[in-house]
Amino acid sequence: MYSEDDINSAVAAGALSAEAAQSFRSHMTKTRELPRSSEENFRLINSFNDIFVAIGIVILLLAVGAIGQAIAGLLVPVEDYLTTFGDRDLPDDAELAAWRAATDLRQAWEISLAGLFVAVTSWPLAEFFTSKRRMALPSILLLLAFVGGTFAAILGVGAALVEGGSERLGALAVSLAALIAAGAAYLHWRRFMVPITVAAGAAAIAGTVIGLIVTGIGPQGVDEDVVLMLVFVAGLAVFAFAMRWDISDLERTSRRSDVAFWLHLLAAPMIAHPIFALIGVTDGNNIGMGAAFAVIAVYIGFGLLALAIDRRAMLVSALAYVLFALTFLFREFGAVELNFALTALVIGSALLSLSAFWQPIRRTVVAALPEGIQEALPATHELGLTARTA
Repeated sequence: MYSEDDINSAVAAGALSAEAAQSFRSHMTKTRELPRSSEENFRLINSFNDIFVAIGIVILLLAVGAIGQAIAGLLVPVEDYLTTFGDRDLPDDAELAAWRAATDLRQAWEISLAGLFVAVTSWPLAEFFTSKRRMALPSILLLLAFVGGTFAAILGVGAALVEGGSERLGALAVSLAALIAAGAAYLHWRRFMVPITVAAGAAAIAGTVIGLIVTGIGPQGVDEDVVLMLVFVAGLAVFAFAMRWDISDLERTSRRSDVAFWLHLLAAPMIAHPIFALIGVTDGNNIGMGAAFAVIAVYIGFGLLALAIDRRAMLVSALAYVLFALTFLFREFGAVELNFALTALVIGSALLSLSAFWQPIRRTVVAALPEGIQEALPATHELGLTARTA
């Protein structure tokens, strides 16, 4: 399987003419009866060798992480509870507090050294499997390992430094770790340009901002609803960032479209979960008729947005919530024994119908939008041209 990035690389190297590349894209559009821009192509595996290498990478990174933990245990030795206190009935408060503090300190260094070892190992592996071999799945794993390992390394150090401090200092340590992880994502992007890297950096920056706000307010003064609203606002910002990348490549023939795909995939749950949580879907089985109908109405809104921007991530992220709501409604209307079957039938049929008639429905939705917005959206017909008329 060859991606748009591979085709563009072949054109740049002179192995394929620009006319031949465009002819190939037009041929695939006619063959599949779907514009290339609407397929949301992203490369996860090139061949089974990607899976084989990915398994090896995961095993190796788990091993170096375990080695980091073992070294931390040697640097900060702490005996287990039974060894420390033996058969004593109850240790006094001071002894127990000292043992817990030592245990927490060792755990912090275990996290830090494990993350450091994983991050340091990931970079040279990426030099080979990403830069030279251009393997998709291993590249994604190595990027996540590098950014995640960097975050864990700094978080562990921060936890060790603020051990016994206030919750505000803990929130600040998380913010600092997220900020440095964003810097690590930027360095990785500059070197390897793996499309998911921008989404990883955006997630880290969102975590940094949320952490700083929580630090400023004070963790004790922040409840779940406040966090949900912060995540929702961050999701909107990531969505806007994704649209900026999308607008820069309406035909979706470059790496910029792949970057936008991963950003949309990040933004979708950040927007969907807070909305449905605030509606009350996550509170339990008895969500109420009003909340169930609200979930369906929001999902229809997500569907219209997905059609307009020609991205399906929002529909996938909200799917679990609408399944839950429909199951509740069918149960309330008396279809207790068949509620799951009816829910699956309705949702499955709707998704397949939407997929089959995506382009005709999308043309109708886009045509109802102002012309200025249409010009900023991908193609709506099979020739791959823009939505506006010539």
